Amino acid sequence: MSQTAVPPPVTTDRDRLLHDLEALSEVDLIVVGGGASGLGVALDARLRGLSVLLLESHDFAGGTSSRATKLVHGGVRYLAQGDIGLVREALHERRALLNNAPHLAQPLAFVMPAYRPWEVPFYGTGLKVYDALAGSASLGRTEWLGRARTAAQLPGLNTAGLFGGVKYWDGQFDDARLALVLARTAAAQGALVLNYCPVVDVLHENGRVGGVRWRDALDPGGRREGTVRARCVINATGVWVDDLRRLDDAARGQDTAPMVAPSQGVHLVVDRSFMPSDEALLVPRTRDGRVLFAVPWLGHLILGTTDTPRDAVAREPRALPEEVAFILNESAHVLARAPRAGDVLSVWVGLRPLVRPAREDEAGHRAVPADCSMPGESEPLASGKAGGGTKTISREHTVRISPSGLVTVTGGKWTTYRSMAEDVLRHCQGAGLLRALPPCRTARFPLLGAPPPGTPATRLTEPPGLHAYGTEAADVQALPGAGIDLGLGLTEAMVRHAARREYARTVEDVLARRHRMLFLHADRAIQAAPAVSRILAGEIGSDGDPEAFLALAEQYRRVPA
Repeated sequence: MSQTAVPPPVTTDRDRLLHDLEALSEVDLIVVGGGASGLGVALDARLRGLSVLLLESHDFAGGTSSRATKLVHGGVRYLAQGDIGLVREALHERRALLNNAPHLAQPLAFVMPAYRPWEVPFYGTGLKVYDALAGSASLGRTEWLGRARTAAQLPGLNTAGLFGGVKYWDGQFDDARLALVLARTAAAQGALVLNYCPVVDVLHENGRVGGVRWRDALDPGGRREGTVRARCVINATGVWVDDLRRLDDAARGQDTAPMVAPSQGVHLVVDRSFMPSDEALLVPRTRDGRVLFAVPWLGHLILGTTDTPRDAVAREPRALPEEVAFILNESAHVLARAPRAGDVLSVWVGLRPLVRPAREDEAGHRAVPADCSMPGESEPLASGKAGGGTKTISREHTVRISPSGLVTVTGGKWTTYRSMAEDVLRHCQGAGLLRALPPCRTARFPLLGAPPPGTPATRLTEPPGLHAYGTEAADVQALPGAGIDLGLGLTEAMVRHAARREYARTVEDVLARRHRMLFLHADRAIQAAPAVSRILAGEIGSDGDPEAFLALAEQYRRVPA
């Protein structure tokens, strides 16, 4: 890699960050939203010399960006739709992501078992095209497997009626920790980045967006607030982009046509013993036309996912009984030992921000074609009903600029977050919202903790541990409590590191995103919560709201039936 990131800030002390925010009157760029899209834009903009403020209403990756299927992929299924350019773009972005954060994103082999004789040549031929599109960014060649090799690659597979399989390569990652590293890398480069600091209004000057009003969500009195001016404001709030658009439209006396049609993806986590493999299983077409994954991740096995249209945009969406039944029933067809509801260790749900077709006539918003279009993270087909569900809604990212200059970006997937950020800034320049900028630097810019090229890495299929910190592992180990384990590889030192250097303010921040215990095993997270609360109280003077976390963990541990 051609460049090296500077060391991170010594601390992420909130009082200091808020003091810096209160002293800030104007910046070049304000990014609203601390998920994949917003964080990617903030880092890209800062590396090009812009002054940048990023504000997140909750925690970084607190929404969709921590609930992906954990796959870094080029979009196998888009080959069938003829989206060759889209697939090629994503394949090359996949390689860039794996190079820039090898401690958090790594190659992963997938095996498609074939229970009908035509499936091996059919899928194998398509995946050979996938290899060709990857070119020098390939992670490994596609192989056609016989029955014995398929069974050996996927121990725990149901071999009744098995003809063979196809093995190909994509990648996997830790989404929430990647988001956190992006936030900290942007801060290390000079951006001001804050979580729990919602934007409560959009400022207008002479009919143009000129800044935002913010509020400290953790101030019990609600008195800590202020305004910051900026020439360009980017709305990157995912499934919540319409909320900020309404504030902008209201200032112009306009109604807001919804831009996002959310789709819900459910994931179930079970013990790794159901498929003790370092390869993932993919069923490209289930009985109702959807996709099923069984992905080894952090010592456990993720089963999913679904694609259910939703009207409500909940902060903590809930799985529907029929979604859980679908995943368990389809898993029973391909796994020798069928997981049951009682085997599920954690249930989590993400909302995909699928983009409705643009309707320029309603409020004069200008929709900008996305040069680096991005499909939904897990690419499932929608419902099995012909023409129903979300099949007709775009899974690409969209940049939309309002008449007053508010830039909204939504849609897409994690794999191409970097090229999406580049695309957003390109359109901001084209619209005259930003000055001409130097070339993008993020394609070969290592994120914090990235080890030097060629350094052996612990696989993401292994249980969580110190290796997730990359080159920062020694810093974590130097903190008090490095030898005291709280469960699933989380130590007291890691909690202190989360509080001091990773913006953690609540028990949920620690157990859901700095460590992934809640997503892996909700019962274990419930057991660890009191100790995490105690440590946070000593580090930041707040117990981190353990009661709220326990209520949330109950939702993750309860399997809808």
